[in-house]
Amino acid sequence: MRLYFKLIILLLFPATLFAQSTVTLKKQADIVAKAMVNGDCVTVLKYTHPKVLQFGGGKQKMLQMMNAGMAQIKAQGFSFQSATVGEPGKFYKAGTEIHCLVPDNIRIKTPNSSIVTHSNLLAISQDGGKNWTFLDLNKGTIASIPKLFPNFNKDLKIPEPTAPGLQ
Repeated sequence: MRLYFKLIILLLFPATLFAQSTVTLKKQADIVAKAMVNGDCVTVLKYTHPKVLQFGGGKQKMLQMMNAGMAQIKAQGFSFQSATVGEPGKFYKAGTEIHCLVPDNIRIKTPNSSIVTHSNLLAISQDGGKNWTFLDLNKGTIASIPKLFPNFNKDLKIPEPTAPGLQ
């Protein structure tokens, strides 16, 4: 009886860890999505991978660029209407990191309509799934992945971003 009980625990324990990591990942991705809609660049950068910050010239420079970009978007009459994240995909071991794709949808209000984008976030954990950082996967960032993540697991297939749609 004890052996049976131990066997069940051993079989279910990894599933519990995976479920918890997925819940944590989704929660943190939601924080980033909400911060983007609210123009909270500090929070977005808090969840940006350190190599991405370094590649972009450092946290302060990226904060200035993001704030300038947000101001430019507003000046043109555009605003973030919503950002939602889907269910995280499969986890992939990449050196000492865990990588995962998280689908995201962003709706931007324009003066005459709305633009909707469907893409993915690359979620990266350096501590076994407790904390996650993110990289929005557009054509430019996808091309930078080999420089940013030399241990990137090639089994993780990144779909091409789709063109934004008007609504």
